[in-house]
Amino acid sequence: MSKSPGERVPVRSFWWWKRRRSALLDIGLALLAAVECSAGTIAFLSARIHVSLAGAVGIAVLGTLAGGSLVVRRRWPAVPVLATLLVTPGMLGVLLLVVSLYTLAETWEWPSRRRRVVALSGLAFAEAAAVIAVTLIVPGDSSVEQPPLWIQILFSLLVAVGLTVAPVVTGLYVGARRRLIESLKDRAHGLETELDLLAEQAQERARRARLEERTRIAREMHDVVAHRVSLMVVHAGALERIAVKDPEKAAQSAKLMGEVGRQALNELREILGVLRMDDERQPEPDSLAGLPRLVDQSRAAGMAVTLTVSGSRQDFTGDAEQTAYRVVQEGLTNAHKHAGGAQVSVLLAYAPNGVRVSVVNACPGGERGAAQLPSGGNGLVGMRERVIALGGTFSSGPEADGGFRVEAVLPSRLAVRSDRLG
Repeated sequence: MSKSPGERVPVRSFWWWKRRRSALLDIGLALLAAVECSAGTIAFLSARIHVSLAGAVGIAVLGTLAGGSLVVRRRWPAVPVLATLLVTPGMLGVLLLVVSLYTLAETWEWPSRRRRVVALSGLAFAEAAAVIAVTLIVPGDSSVEQPPLWIQILFSLLVAVGLTVAPVVTGLYVGARRRLIESLKDRAHGLETELDLLAEQAQERARRARLEERTRIAREMHDVVAHRVSLMVVHAGALERIAVKDPEKAAQSAKLMGEVGRQALNELREILGVLRMDDERQPEPDSLAGLPRLVDQSRAAGMAVTLTVSGSRQDFTGDAEQTAYRVVQEGLTNAHKHAGGAQVSVLLAYAPNGVRVSVVNACPGGERGAAQLPSGGNGLVGMRERVIALGGTFSSGPEADGGFRVEAVLPSRLAVRSDRLG
């Protein structure tokens, strides 16, 4: 799709007009300088000697060439100055001298080319002072009384300073100001680019934060819902089988289903309530102290499960306690899903280097098969992410006898020491 002409023509027109205006200005200055050099030299010589027509034409040609050098002053600023130095002994063009020195000082970089600027300006000053002094000392009308020589020399030096030093200083100031503005523009452009980059990085960080928060909430939802719903499905299956044969046991299973369902709802409310709570009102996380109750719930659902605790009890940080709890919960949930009727062993071991939790089930067997529960395969992935984020190690996989093991080890640096508790 092509851009409309109105989008780019104004910009092109602006730069075209700017270049054309600069070119017209240079041509106009060149013409004025040529006329001044030629006319001034002819008038000076005519007042003192006879100037022939051929001599006047030659002077006009030389003055035109000298003044015409101003056309290239922007591209080659030294050319008009050199032309001025060549013709000044014979003719003094004030406009040519002033404009060429100003352009030289304004366009050349002062720190890197200061010697060239000073040298050319010094030569121009010396020649201008000499030409002015000669003009005063050799008057056109000898009848006019001349001032003392020292006054003429002083006057020549002062005029030369005005014709050379003033345009050089002005050019240096304008050039420095222009370079300063350009550097400020470049810096502003750089800052704008940096701000754009920072904004993009902030957006990327926000996107990652949202993704991490979604992952965390999804993991919490999975950990809570999967285990509770698995227990409810197991109880529902048992209730279906014994509803007619053993009404009393069926009623007990129904009661357990209701309790598990209420627990699931409470935990869901806590998770969803986190989105509306501040840090001081966060719900208490599940901890290792709740493992016996977790095991009892699975045992009530018909699982043959045992809990073994070894080592001296230690308190860990809230995240570590909750992560270890979730690992056991996920292991029991997988056993309900895939190893119905199998013997399950839960191990909680405190050691100097940390704490280890594992859930191991034997090869499924017996009359009960695995419960027909859906599985998305996200539980173990979420557990691995939790444990690795805390600096621990996680492993899961089949055993040699056909069973399955889920195990996590959290480092001792996550323990809450007594000195910190005090």
